[in-house]
Amino acid sequence: QRSVRLSGAAMEKLNKGLSQRVNLAGVRFALQLFTTKRRHALPHVAVENISTVDWRKVRAAGFKGCVFDKDNTLTDPYKMCFHPDARDSFRECLRAFEGKVVLLSNSAGLEQYDPKGSEADAIEKKLGCPVLRHKRKKPAAEPEVLERHFGAKTGELVMVGDRTLTDIAFGNSMGMLTVKCEPFTSRGENLFVKLARRLEALLAFVLRAAGCAPPDHPLVQAGTDFTFTAS
Repeated sequence: QRSVRLSGAAMEKLNKGLSQRVNLAGVRFALQLFTTKRRHALPHVAVENISTVDWRKVRAAGFKGCVFDKDNTLTDPYKMCFHPDARDSFRECLRAFEGKVVLLSNSAGLEQYDPKGSEADAIEKKLGCPVLRHKRKKPAAEPEVLERHFGAKTGELVMVGDRTLTDIAFGNSMGMLTVKCEPFTSRGENLFVKLARRLEALLAFVLRAAGCAPPDHPLVQAGTDFTFTAS
């Protein structure tokens, strides 16, 4: 039998691939979403894409900054340019919050995957928005990192993303306003993400059918609509 030895570079590539596909923090949190933290699975605002969000209205409610996921929220998966349905709205968000916007990824800027920050640097140059450097994968919370970056409490921030088990659970666990958008496409996503999306859809359906609602937020009055579709 011939033994196979992987070089250091090959091992690093393998570890990065696994780190992107398997999110143990997400798995553990998913179990809690079915039991003790059910309301954390539901967003305060649900939209097709961010183009329908009225960022000036969000800012006027007292929120001080926005945190965005990247893939399938602002761009197609693994792409380095804005999706047409997100570009103008993101610029409007930058204006409304006077630049107090950051990207939070489970790959770029994550110490485990991007220790030198080279991928985060590349995204910053392409998209013109800072990428947060952090140590833990969503939905594991690092409130001190966000509060240090924005100079505000997490309850004064907005989390925007397309994934329930990571983005929405992450934001709700820290008292943020959560905005969930639908993914632009499933092309380029790995099997684990596709399966997770099916689980997320089932979870949201079951919770809403059971009468669950997203967590209460002190800056959001009952009936508030943060979209342009408000009557």
